[in-house]
Amino acid sequence: MAIITLTTDFGEKDHFAGAVKGAIYSELSEVKIVDISHAISPFNIPEAAYIIQNAFSSFPKGTIHIIGIDSELTVENKHIALKLDGHYFICANNGIMSMICAEIAPEKIVEINIHDKIQSSFPVLDVFVKVACHIARGGTLEVIGKAITQIKPIKNLHPFLNEENNQIIGSVVYVNNYGNVVTNIKKGFFETTRKGRDFEIYARNHMFKKIHEKYSDIVNFDIPIEKRQDEGKGVVVFNASGYLEIAIYKSNSKTSGSASTLMGLNQMDTITVNFKNE
Repeated sequence: MAIITLTTDFGEKDHFAGAVKGAIYSELSEVKIVDISHAISPFNIPEAAYIIQNAFSSFPKGTIHIIGIDSELTVENKHIALKLDGHYFICANNGIMSMICAEIAPEKIVEINIHDKIQSSFPVLDVFVKVACHIARGGTLEVIGKAITQIKPIKNLHPFLNEENNQIIGSVVYVNNYGNVVTNIKKGFFETTRKGRDFEIYARNHMFKKIHEKYSDIVNFDIPIEKRQDEGKGVVVFNASGYLEIAIYKSNSKTSGSASTLMGLNQMDTITVNFKNE
């Protein structure tokens, strides 16, 4: 039984997500539909790229992923379908796949060319669903598109390393539900550049000299719980996806505040890592 996932910026108020599911079930009643997220910030391609990159590999091979972000068809925003690591992705060619494709090369990419057969002002519903159901029935990508070799990149996706190899300039790519800020600095790149050196991480007016293994590492469990003052402390970790993340321990953006609200950090803000010369 095929699995089709949905990642969109549709939200929960409007009819869009429900209509897409209904259209899929109308074509394939036995398919399984899984919502990855409908809460992507509107038109936020880096945010969607981060979420889909970290979700897709948890699904079995053969899963079909519909990504409905900035999907209006224009001369500069074509639609694509691709096979990568045994998974299928259907989306606009707007850079949304570049984060995944930077680490895993696609097996096949096609530019969808069935639009002349479908009148649509809602391509996720009318075009992406048709392509997903075609694939779910065992259809090939060549039937619905022409082969291409490249996809559009996201600008500033990767951090910058200076010529002296003693400074990484990264940026915030995602702010999660806890208000933690996720940067584009991956652990492997950080450690390869670091080479054992001490470092300082700067995020606006805040500076950190240590990266913890997990959030609770800042808690001194030798102190009685009623005397601890750990909540509200800043902490830096490499998160489960391997990205450098700045957090406030047990934060809540709506009450006590978070790394994003308390430190004034938002998407695309600069995060700098300075390494001490030996």
